[in-house]
Amino acid sequence: MAQLWKGAPVAAALTEELSQRAQALVAKGITPTLAIVRVGERPEDLSYERGALKRCEKVGIAVRQYLLTAASSQTDLMEVIEEINRDDSIHGCLLFRPLPKHMDEAAICAALSPAKDVDGITAGSLAAVFSGSGAGYPPCTAQACLEILDHYGYELKGKRAVVVGRSLVIGKPVSMLLLGRHATVTICHTRTADLPAECRRADLLVAAAGKAGAVSAQCLASGQVVLDVGINVDEDGNLVGDVDFAAAENSVEAITPVPGGVGAVTTSVLARHVIEAAEKAIG
Repeated sequence: MAQLWKGAPVAAALTEELSQRAQALVAKGITPTLAIVRVGERPEDLSYERGALKRCEKVGIAVRQYLLTAASSQTDLMEVIEEINRDDSIHGCLLFRPLPKHMDEAAICAALSPAKDVDGITAGSLAAVFSGSGAGYPPCTAQACLEILDHYGYELKGKRAVVVGRSLVIGKPVSMLLLGRHATVTICHTRTADLPAECRRADLLVAAAGKAGAVSAQCLASGQVVLDVGINVDEDGNLVGDVDFAAAENSVEAITPVPGGVGAVTTSVLARHVIEAAEKAIG
């Protein structure tokens, strides 16, 4: 039976530290503040939003929500981003993606002030992740994977890591973060020839395809550690990951559950980035 690497203890440790830092900021007259921008009502976004609101409340971060309908125009959204950029009392911005297809996502991400980009969506933040410079903020979910591995004492150096997914939200940045810890990384995707064979070679398997069941029983091998980053809603309305959890539970060494795994840590990383941005703002 696989060990369950739950996110709760990782998040709890981060929350305790961040609460103290938030209190120190408030004592200096600064309330760390996050802007949440959501367009439409995708179930995955709503789930993450609920988690972010709870985490911010526990830490002591104020939240302002900017909620637009899926039919909103790109101009509407750009005006919101510009308002956030101008407001010095807002230290970070979480913009849910993907955006509706009628919007130019790249242009909207580029419009956000880099100083408030706490989820690694601007070109500058991503360049820092790929260069390993340490500047800016990596995408929160990608960083959350590293926080879980560190908490459970997993040594990445020399390990074979396979990442299923190549998006700029998770797949590519988490691959760079793993590479920065001296893992040997293979990035797979929907057009990978013989995906199960590639996955079975992994010591560490990161499932970030964004599709329920994308990592099937044929992809799994004994002794593996599996980080399931997927957040999907099944036909019964339940949250599920990308991995066939029932198969993994009986074969791999350890796996993060969905819900209760990477997502819980992602909101804590988001909170840490907001605190860091607020601290930088006062010098």
